[in-house]
Amino acid sequence: MYVSESVGFIISNTGRKLSQALTARFQPRDITSEQWSVLKKLAEEDGITQKELSNRIEKDPTNVTRILDQLERKGWIRRAANREDRRSFLTHITEAGRELSKELTPIEAQFVEQMLHGLSAQDVAVLRGVFKQINKNIDIRH
Repeated sequence: MYVSESVGFIISNTGRKLSQALTARFQPRDITSEQWSVLKKLAEEDGITQKELSNRIEKDPTNVTRILDQLERKGWIRRAANREDRRSFLTHITEAGRELSKELTPIEAQFVEQMLHGLSAQDVAVLRGVFKQINKNIDIRH
C-alpha cells in the first residue's frame, strides 16, 4: 500500500490542508486558524484559566501560551490575575476580540459548508462519529 493510501496520512494531510485553507481565508484579518480556535473558545467561555483552555481545545499548554501571547499583542485577549490561584491567570477576550470573533464566525461557517459540499447529512454524521471514535481511541491509548 502506498503511503498516500494510509489512513494516518489521509487524516494528517486533510487536517493540514484544512488549517492552511482556513488561515488563507483569515489572512486579511491577521489571524491563523490555530489562533482562531483559541479566540473562538474564549468567545464561548470567557475568563477561564490557561490550563482549562488547553484542556478544552485539546492543545499543548506550551502552544496555548504562545498563541495567547500573540493574541494579547494584537489586543484580542487579556490576562488577569486569578484570585483563587496566584500561580495562574484568567484569560479574557477583549471587545476587539469579540468583534473579530463575530466577523470570522460566518467566514468559518462558509468554509465548512464548502468543505462538506457533496456530502449528505448522513455522511457528515458518520464522519463526525468516526473522528470522535478515533479521538477516543487515541485518548485511551495515550
